[in-house]
This record gives sequence, structure tokens and C-alpha cells, in this order.
Amino acid sequence: MFERPKVAPYLTVSPAMGAIAFYTAVFGATQKALMPSPDGMRIMHCELIINGGSVMLADAFLEYGQTRPPIPGEPVTMSVSLEFDTKQQLEDVFAKATSLGAKGDVQPTNSFWGTRFAVIRDPFGHRWMLNGPLTG
Repeated sequence: MFERPKVAPYLTVSPAMGAIAFYTAVFGATQKALMPSPDGMRIMHCELIINGGSVMLADAFLEYGQTRPPIPGEPVTMSVSLEFDTKQQLEDVFAKATSLGAKGDVQPTNSFWGTRFAVIRDPFGHRWMLNGPLTG
């Protein structure tokens, strides 16, 4: 049995393979587990390690009645927060994400609560909050 953080987000993302490629390119995600669906067209389960934590995801499987695809234009209300060791890491991830199709909801800025902060919305609608130190 492998160890997993006590809480890990599980995203429904279609197409999951596109999200896996995006998260790998932007966040340097590494794949811990991958289970293709029996139809060979979708991902039934994937676990990625991002910034030291687990993010799991799968395509929507409407035939099982447990999920539905996102409605175009519908805001996703869940966010994933990532902590970075340096201001430069945050800046680099923001730049890479927006160059690969993410929308910059909040440009990197020094927050009133004392951190460097930015928000991106990935091409699949999920919101990622990026946090780091003010300097470094």
C-alpha cells in the first residue's frame, strides 16, 4: 500500500489525457497511477503528484450516473491551492500556464496578507491558486 495525503482533490476532467498533459507541462506533475477505461478512449483513474501532493482525476462517465460533463461557461467552484518555495517558481508557473491556454484570473501580485499570489483557470475550467513568498 502506498502513502497518500489525508486530503486530495479528485477532478472530473474531460478529456482527462489533455488535462494530464497540461498539468505535467505546467506544474511538472508526475504520474503515480493510471487506469484506462475498458473502452480504451477515456481515463478511469489517474493520480498525479503535483508540488508534493496528490491530485486525482478521471474523465466523466455519464453511463454510471455519478458525474456529468461541465456545462460550457459554468464556473467550477472548487479550487486547488499550490504553495511554492520561491516567488520565481510562482512567476514561472503562471507564465507557462497562461502560455499553454490557462486564463490568468489574478495576475501575480503581492497580497495584503503577505504572500505573492496569482490565480489561473486551466483550459478545463479548474481554478488553481498559486501562493509563494514575496521575495526569492
